[in-house]
Amino acid sequence: RNFVFSSSATVYGEPERLPLKEDCRLKAMSPYGRTKLFIEEILRDCHASDPDFWNVLILRYFNPIGAHPSGRIGEDPQGVPNNLMPFVAQVCVGRRDKLSVFGDDYDTPDGTGVRDYIHVVDLAKGHVAALD
Repeated sequence: RNFVFSSSATVYGEPERLPLKEDCRLKAMSPYGRTKLFIEEILRDCHASDPDFWNVLILRYFNPIGAHPSGRIGEDPQGVPNNLMPFVAQVCVGRRDKLSVFGDDYDTPDGTGVRDYIHVVDLAKGHVAALD
């Protein structure tokens, strides 16, 4: 059995070093991250119990964004978004007047944060490839 789990890089918690690598310490600090980490542990236990039966692949990533070109799935959350890209999209289509950026004390040229993103279609392709 092939099992691909869509986890999250949030399982690392506050990074001990950057860039993050798979051998970094796992220390999730939110309920979401802890849930992802617990499921990873369960899947590792399943594989250890019967390696010939369980073929487990865990994909960790940050910030999936975007939409399918058909427009049938994508980022148009109800209510107030809880991540950046829907805010950007809402400004682009005129639903919001401006984009507010918070934080100016990061160790970057302009003091704002740097984030990694992955497009949802690339993410889906990665999951399909992981099954092969």
